Amino acid sequence: MKNILKILVTPILQKHWFADLIFAIMRFIAGMLLALSFGADKFGMPWTPDGQNLNLFEVSAWFPKDVAEYGGIFALMPVFFAWMGAFSEAVGGLFLAFGLKTRIASFLIMCTMLVAIFMQKWGQGTWGMLPAMGFLWLSIYNLYLGSGRFGLDHIITNKFLKS
Repeated sequence: MKNILKILVTPILQKHWFADLIFAIMRFIAGMLLALSFGADKFGMPWTPDGQNLNLFEVSAWFPKDVAEYGGIFALMPVFFAWMGAFSEAVGGLFLAFGLKTRIASFLIMCTMLVAIFMQKWGQGTWGMLPAMGFLWLSIYNLYLGSGRFGLDHIITNKFLKS
């Protein structure tokens, strides 16, 4: 189990610290945008605007209805998929921003963005898909490389998983 955790958490470091810093800035901005805006609009977080009328970890009533319209498996379990999508944006965005469990958060964000692109945004043209596409590309990068040296995963690896 420790080996699997080590593989999931240990980031790949760039040759120069400056490259890791640039990637960390992009990761932080994207993660905070997901958590503070995209996720909080449909998932109850402490910073969700009062006008949304959401309790903590509650999904907006409109979101499962939208998810059900995708059809297929989404129509069978719309509340589950709505909750997973909103959770991956709100909580996964925080994890991505701070480089904590970066690969797991990136995988969840990647899945959410693929669904958003192909099931929701596809007919809206490139400009309509652009935010989801940007988050998708960033999540793919972080899925492979992890947090780099400027993330909590790097601290966890150095403190607890050295063998």
